[in-house]
Amino acid sequence: MTHQDTGSIVLVEMGEPSYRKYRETLIRDYAADKARAGVWSREEAEGKSASDIDGLLPRGPATPNHYLYSVRDQSLPAEIGVLWISPQDAGVGRSVWIYDIIVHENFRRQGYATRILNLTEDRARELGADKVEFQVFGHNQAARALYEKAGYRPTSIIMSKPLTPTTPEHQHSARTIS
Repeated sequence: MTHQDTGSIVLVEMGEPSYRKYRETLIRDYAADKARAGVWSREEAEGKSASDIDGLLPRGPATPNHYLYSVRDQSLPAEIGVLWISPQDAGVGRSVWIYDIIVHENFRRQGYATRILNLTEDRARELGADKVEFQVFGHNQAARALYEKAGYRPTSIIMSKPLTPTTPEHQHSARTIS
């Protein structure tokens, strides 16, 4: 696959009409990821997803300290992706949290994700941050590989193992070890 010149990538502030469309997709995709990760049931996922997103962005793209961008390649007529970031202050300094980074399907594997990460880092510096952070779902191997290649490292990992129900003949008695 041919790599596009990503030097003409720009972040354009997202307006309300674009946000409404993005919100619909975000709710659906976030719900699916949370259900796939085993955090929420499929039945509750979409409602919880909407609640989480509306809690974080009560005023949509006008929510203070949240920056939503349409990612554009100036050489193309279409949006190539979306970026949602927010500065976070903690006891160890300021970071910029990536809530969402998307490269639309027909633009993937062309170098855009790496360029968007570079633009995110530039924007983070402008916002006074000394690092960029985000959460990535464990099942998203492609994203994890991209982030590690770009120099990102895990800072904490939540691990889970689904348990199968035991039948009475396979149950063990509880012991107290002293």
